[in-house]
Amino acid sequence: MIGKLKISKSDNLTLFIFMIAAITVMSIFLPEKFLRLVNFQSMTSQFPEYGLLALGIMLAMITGGIDLSVVSITNLSGVASAMVLASHVDAQALGISPGVIILLAILTAMAVSLICGLINGLVITLVEVPAIIATLGTNSLFVGAAIILTKGHGVRGFPEEFLFIGSGTILEIPMPLIIFIAVALMVSLILKKSSQGFKMYMLGSSPLAARFSGININRVLIKTYLLSGLLAGISAIIIISRVNSMRPGYGYAYLLLGVLIAILGGTDPEGGRGNVLGLCMAIVILQVLQSGLNILGFNPFYKKFIWGLILIIVMVINYFQGNGRLLRNLVKKYIRSGAT
Repeated sequence: MIGKLKISKSDNLTLFIFMIAAITVMSIFLPEKFLRLVNFQSMTSQFPEYGLLALGIMLAMITGGIDLSVVSITNLSGVASAMVLASHVDAQALGISPGVIILLAILTAMAVSLICGLINGLVITLVEVPAIIATLGTNSLFVGAAIILTKGHGVRGFPEEFLFIGSGTILEIPMPLIIFIAVALMVSLILKKSSQGFKMYMLGSSPLAARFSGININRVLIKTYLLSGLLAGISAIIIISRVNSMRPGYGYAYLLLGVLIAILGGTDPEGGRGNVLGLCMAIVILQVLQSGLNILGFNPFYKKFIWGLILIIVMVINYFQGNGRLLRNLVKKYIRSGAT
């Protein structure tokens, strides 16, 4: 654990340098369009949607698994919440205030996302299906359920007050950014200060050691996927309040971005390593690059190619870095044994 913590700090320093470099390059070459308050507000109101999904993916990766269903959980919980919101006209005719409708819609999204997370956790623990296969299956299950509920059509027509969550500002700070910061701080506290966080790192580092230390692995995994699902539910609330509608399949490209952000932020796909600070810096790097590509008028298909290429490059770099660390450790052990 200590070794992994040192590696994490080293990764964060590297990410910080890359983040500053990316911002500096964009500021120099695109000063008139990049260095504008409107542009920064636009960036900070966009990334919380997939940033929250990346947090959920990171949590699953820390335990040695992965959650490929986060986008479909967002879709299903968003559709359920949107259907509640769309009934606000009839509800107001019955004397129910918009505030009550909004609260019911948020609670609906949270409940649906938690149920989806629970299904993931139970399939992985009780049925013992590998996380990548289980969440790949539930990914189709959840998005299929969303399509059945809406018959493939979009849901729109929400109370005006609800739109503040996705489009409002407080002291010029976009509301989605405020929500993301609050949630990210809570996730960081869970990982650093709670027994759940310690057990997640322990499980990802060595499942055998975690089992022999008396950790209830099934309980840890179920709680992890509940948290991942809940984060997807919060993302759904931001999405539907920002675009004032919801349709099945929204944000399908966020899965690649979420995985890329988690790995670029220093999360080990094999488990045992990952932190919120690194993930947040990875989000800033990718959002700055995305803003630059948008300003330059890049085709969206080129952006998908670039994200996929970056993901492969990061994985290759991590592979050689891991082998390099292993080789250095072996050399140190050999030198010590020779000295004795």
